[in-house]
Amino acid sequence: MKLLRSVVGVACAVAAFTARADEVLVAVAANFNAPLSRIAQGFEAATGHKLKAAAASTGKLYAQIAAGAPFEVLLSADDETPAKLDAEGRTVAGSRFTYAIGELALWSAQPGLVDAQGAVLASDRFRHLAIANPKTAPYGRAALQTLRARGLEAAVAPRLVTAESIAQAQQFVSSGNAELGFVAWSQLSVPGQPPTGSWWRVPAGLHEDIRQDAVLLKPGQGKPAAQALLAYLRSEPAKAEIRAWGYRLPGDGAAAPAAAVKKP
Repeated sequence: MKLLRSVVGVACAVAAFTARADEVLVAVAANFNAPLSRIAQGFEAATGHKLKAAAASTGKLYAQIAAGAPFEVLLSADDETPAKLDAEGRTVAGSRFTYAIGELALWSAQPGLVDAQGAVLASDRFRHLAIANPKTAPYGRAALQTLRARGLEAAVAPRLVTAESIAQAQQFVSSGNAELGFVAWSQLSVPGQPPTGSWWRVPAGLHEDIRQDAVLLKPGQGKPAAQALLAYLRSEPAKAEIRAWGYRLPGDGAAAPAAAVKKP
């Protein structure tokens, strides 16, 4: 019965946007690409609309949007980029909201290399540490904040390998090009698949909250599929899927105050 109520709730939430089948073009942060592919299945079944996504670092997606790319919805890896697009008049006013709060993890493909406190970062047991580009990727900024909070930024700097996105950072580690890497916890917590290798879930107090905002972009204004997607992201089935991938949602629990964290 609970499942039935959930399904009915989704139908009600999106009913206003299902008058005709449509396609929504989504710019999605690399960390959320895999979860979105699963969410898309429920979205398409519930609404009849189709979802087409392009994944990259948030900074690269912003550059494409600013250059006129016809994306209708942005699923960012931060809250600053959607706010900036708001200020520039590139969004539909009042459409922005936090759809997920990400978690950072230190990961190695080698079992036993990463300990439960992340002390390996202060050791000589690795030659390369992969992070996403802090200038364009929010998870990369969080990685630098973590190193700074641990007092390790200068010591680790010669061993840093910078990836274009959080997805590429994971690839560097999985391929063996880097023994360690900061990745999104969602990349390791794939539903139904236990994490491989070794990892440390970074305490939230070591970096600013990774609040990931969604926003309706101007090309999506008046588009049924774009509006339906934003409605579906607020539905209980979508929230359950988001949590299943290791994200938190607003109200799930307070993280350590970000005010004490210095920005890179």
